Amino acid sequence: MSEGLVVAVRAVISFFTLLIFAKILGKQQLSQLAFFDYVLGITIGSIAAELTIDLSSRAWPHWVGLLTWAILGYLMEWITLKWRYAAKYIVGEPAVIIMNGKIMENVLRKMRFTVSDVMELLRNKDIFDLSQVDFAILESNGQLSVLRKPEYEPLTAKDMKISKKSSGISTELIYDGILIEENLRQLNKDTKWLMKQLKAQGIKDISEVFLATLNPAGSFYVDKYEDHIKKITDIGDFKGPY
Repeated sequence: MSEGLVVAVRAVISFFTLLIFAKILGKQQLSQLAFFDYVLGITIGSIAAELTIDLSSRAWPHWVGLLTWAILGYLMEWITLKWRYAAKYIVGEPAVIIMNGKIMENVLRKMRFTVSDVMELLRNKDIFDLSQVDFAILESNGQLSVLRKPEYEPLTAKDMKISKKSSGISTELIYDGILIEENLRQLNKDTKWLMKQLKAQGIKDISEVFLATLNPAGSFYVDKYEDHIKKITDIGDFKGPY
């Protein structure tokens, strides 16, 4: 058997093995992974890569190693779900780094964080002034949760005593020039109504539409294939609304 064919066979084995293990272990998005989960994923991926291209050794030891790491990872996941005390050390726990507007220096040292690190995380939350922060919690996944002081919280419709109705979720009526009749029926609309809406926007045929959506509040959105938007080659060519 040629080396190329051996690599291809091993790659298929590695691919489906990783697919199975990912379904078992990979329930979190990368941005939500704890450090241990991140390292575990890299290690399993490295072993799978060796299984694919390391032709100097037999395949089964790599596969055993891959299986062992996956089993241990699943075991750690099970332990953290069943034993809260173990999860505290394996996954970590949230830490309050700003309390009542005051930076908790001891917590920062314990977490090996600097004020610059905190400021960077705050800027990611669109906060550039520490005086606006009431509480800040460093989550176990490295993300920062922030509670602003009441006077810096954005106004809501409830604060202004304004009644607002939910706009709901937009439903696709046309996609790629094709009418989705089932969605149209679910919204209690028909083709006659749809064509009336399209003609109001100068569209004569459904095939001209790339995307059309409607939400329960009645907002109708249309995007045509040919938008006739002039290409701007220089920023100076752009004319704002004023």
